[in-house]
Amino acid sequence: MATIRDVAKLADVSVSTVSLALSNPARVSQKTLEKIRQAIAAVGFVADPLAQSLARGRSRMIGFVVGNVGNPFFGDIRRELENYALDHEHFVVVTDSSGKTDRERAMVEHLIGLKTAGLALSPSGHDQDYLDFIASLNVPIVCFDQKVAGIERDFVGSDNYLAGAMLTEHLLQLGHRRIAFITGPSHMHTATERYRGFADTMANAGVEVNPNFVVDGQFTRTAGYEAAMRLLIQPERPTAILGANNTVALSALQAMQELGFRCPEDISLAMIDNVQWSSVITPRITMVVQDTLALGGIIARRLMHRITNPQGTVEPPQDFVLTPKFVPGNSCRRI
Repeated sequence: MATIRDVAKLADVSVSTVSLALSNPARVSQKTLEKIRQAIAAVGFVADPLAQSLARGRSRMIGFVVGNVGNPFFGDIRRELENYALDHEHFVVVTDSSGKTDRERAMVEHLIGLKTAGLALSPSGHDQDYLDFIASLNVPIVCFDQKVAGIERDFVGSDNYLAGAMLTEHLLQLGHRRIAFITGPSHMHTATERYRGFADTMANAGVEVNPNFVVDGQFTRTAGYEAAMRLLIQPERPTAILGANNTVALSALQAMQELGFRCPEDISLAMIDNVQWSSVITPRITMVVQDTLALGGIIARRLMHRITNPQGTVEPPQDFVLTPKFVPGNSCRRI
């Protein structure tokens, strides 16, 4: 197996120059860098990333820590982050915490142990122990999607209050008053803000929210389906259902179809967040979507800035909150 000494000998440079070219090519002249690259190709040398990370004090690895990698929302953000990272000679490692704080913590600790350069983190915790843990991490972190009070890190997300308010106002304009809301976990920023947007908009319109029409879907398929079933079997059913995310909304559509309800003729449906192939779902669901490409781009640029810029480690954290977009479909009817 070829070694760094073989490369140095063939390129007629010192071992330290080869090491510098591998770790910080910007500090090596283009002529010398080209000689080293040709020597690497000729001898078949493959750098040891672990050794490099030990020498630099960090690797070129970025941790992407989320609660559900199967959610298309996270997939779009991950792709944008990965493309930007690769352009800057870093790569992304994806981990799934399933929304469990202890699992997330174990994954983060493992990534830190591997000298990870930085973390893109969708936080799952919220108590003081969790806040202390995040504060103790001596690594650049950009949090996204879930805003947690007390975490002093850059945050990137969407205006979730506005998302809930926009869809509620749309349903009210169509004449709906019996509007149900399938919520997410009460400790999650996205869930509470979307519900707050719904509740405030109903109150501003002088419409009382029926407590029987507010059910917990946990942002999951199973809980969303069960929540929708509870709504649909009530003697006085809602005329419209608003799903706090794409998963619970599609579960509600499934429940409607299984019970023989037509959408939107019998019950209207709206949701927050897009899904893959949404244009071929019948009916095409009215929704508010987040600009995942823009979110992913901001996360990537902020994290790389924190990683590569000496001033990035001392700059105060910033919040970047984007406006979601209303996308009309044909799943909501006027009554």
